[in-house]
Amino acid sequence: MLYGRKCRAPICWDQVGECVIKGPEMIEVTNAKVAVAKEKLKEARTRQKSYADKHRRSLEFQPGDHVFLKVSTARGVRCFSIKGKLSLRFIGTFEILDRVGEVSYRLALPPQLSHIHDVFHVSLLRGYKYHPLHIITYPLDQIRTDLSYEEEPEAIIDRQDRIMRKKTIPFVKIL
Repeated sequence: MLYGRKCRAPICWDQVGECVIKGPEMIEVTNAKVAVAKEKLKEARTRQKSYADKHRRSLEFQPGDHVFLKVSTARGVRCFSIKGKLSLRFIGTFEILDRVGEVSYRLALPPQLSHIHDVFHVSLLRGYKYHPLHIITYPLDQIRTDLSYEEEPEAIIDRQDRIMRKKTIPFVKIL
């Protein structure tokens, strides 16, 4: 409370500089109330921290571990040819080279992702138990720097114009 500064009693607010303190008992009461308020704030802070910690997961990886990397889930962006709920949330797996700071890791990215910075926060990583037979392929050369991917249609298969009320709505089937 008061950002760690001493509380100015109301009797000292009218003049700047030295002033005569009137009523020491009023100052004692004010200091006691400030101490009680600080104690209540400390209790509330610890309670809120305990609630928030229930939903957090503590992640620590070692160099040599394999992880998935979270991709952008922005609206209107297709992630790896699947739109909506079924779009990929993570790509990978990538090997951790070393730990940078407390909560960030350097990943061994393939050459197709060389335009992306190779240090990521732990919240963007998901652990993976490595198995050499698991092989996953993605169009890694089409990933942008913000880890998003936008798909473009390859060919138009069919086109129809439907009239609904007074509007003509084009329906296009693409591949």
